[in-house]
Amino acid sequence: MENDDTGGRPATSSVRIDHRQVRVLAHPLRLRLLGALRVQGPATATTLAGLLGTNTGATSYHLRQLADVGLVVEDPDRGTGRQRWWRAAHEVTDWEPSDFDDDPDARAAIEWIQGDQVRLLAERAERWFAVQQDWSPAWRDAFGMSDAFLSLPADRLQALEDELWRVLERYRTEADPEQPDAERVHVFVAAFPMIEQR
Repeated sequence: MENDDTGGRPATSSVRIDHRQVRVLAHPLRLRLLGALRVQGPATATTLAGLLGTNTGATSYHLRQLADVGLVVEDPDRGTGRQRWWRAAHEVTDWEPSDFDDDPDARAAIEWIQGDQVRLLAERAERWFAVQQDWSPAWRDAFGMSDAFLSLPADRLQALEDELWRVLERYRTEADPEQPDAERVHVFVAAFPMIEQR
C-alpha cells in the first residue's frame, strides 16, 4: 500500500478487475465473502461461514476461487496449524462497464454484479427503515438518501463522480473507528440517465 498526501496515512488499495476476476466475482457467496473480509477484517472459513449462514466447505471452496484470481489472500501470520486465515487483497474493487465491451460473458458478469449492488442498497435501506426510530435524532438526521436532477455531458458527469470519490476517500482516510460515537456506515454513489418510461 502506498502512502498518499494525507499526513503519511496509507492510501486505499484498489484493484481494477480484469475479465477473469469479474467472472469469478459474479457469484452471490463470493461477493458476500469479499465484502465480509473488507468490513470485518481477516477471518477463517469457519468464522465466515457462521457470519454468512453457509457451510465451511462451500466457504473454503469459494475463498480459494477468489484467491486464485488475487482478490483474497491468506494471512499466514494469523494461522495456527491447519487453521487458515484469509483477508481481502484490496479495499476497493474498481472497473468501468466499458472495460468488458469485447467479452459478452464478462459483460454479463459485471451487469449481474451491478444488479447485486442495487439489491444490497435496497436491503440495507429496508433494514435501516425498520430500526431508525431506535437511533438518536442526530443519527437519524445524518443517515438517509437524497437525489438531484442535473443536465451534464458525459465528461462533466465523470468529473462529478471523481470529485465525490475524492471526498469519500478523504473521509475514509481520516476516519478513526475509536472515536466516541463512531459507527460503520455504507455510502452508495450512483448516477443514471433519466430514461423515459413508455
